[in-house]
Amino acid sequence: MAWLLLPLAWLGPALEADGGSYLYDAAYCIDHVRLGQACPYLPQPGDILLRMDDNRFWAITHNLALAFAPHGSGIVVARPDGSLGVLEAGPNDCMHVWTVDMLPHLREYEEAGIVWIRRRKTPLTPEQSACLTNWALRQDGKWFALQRLGVQLTPFRTRGPLRTYFVGKPCGNRISYFCSELVTEALVAAGLIDATTARPSATYPHDLFFDRSYNLYLNRHFSLADGWEPPARWVSRPN
Repeated sequence: MAWLLLPLAWLGPALEADGGSYLYDAAYCIDHVRLGQACPYLPQPGDILLRMDDNRFWAITHNLALAFAPHGSGIVVARPDGSLGVLEAGPNDCMHVWTVDMLPHLREYEEAGIVWIRRRKTPLTPEQSACLTNWALRQDGKWFALQRLGVQLTPFRTRGPLRTYFVGKPCGNRISYFCSELVTEALVAAGLIDATTARPSATYPHDLFFDRSYNLYLNRHFSLADGWEPPARWVSRPN
């Protein structure tokens, strides 16, 4: 179990300085309400970040694409040195895929909107975590898929009442990603979801949040409920 304690050694000083890391009660609730009492949050590889951005541009474009809220997602990964980072496509609206320092990144998103975490119900095995880390390292520096994100506003996207049954399958090594596509591909690479039914390029943060989807195929075949807790509101300082 020593490998589980290694990230905590890195996080200890960070949790004490400049605020901390807390979660409220988990629920499929996408508003400003904080449920229950805040408890300290100790992240682990495989946890999923979801966020709401107060930027009206993202709210409008997500609604036009029928993607709705939340507006972004990422996944917690262990770095080779044992520290934890968030693998994300386009963190802070940049145009690349990066693994960024976790706690500073969460605080930046907290200032811009609302942040949730879906915690793993059981820790990843060392093998699963290593697969996730190795895959994440290969994605760092790739492009954010701005053009394919724009396609989500058109009839040519892979998400549709029937087409998602046949297209949008895992690629494994794209040259670019949008945020929820990257998270879903990472889950496939780590062996955490079924590669035969996953549809990364048709999956939105809304699907990662709610375990139900407006897409018929995803509503039938895609859910994180078996391996992850419902979303829990993250804050750096509780009320």
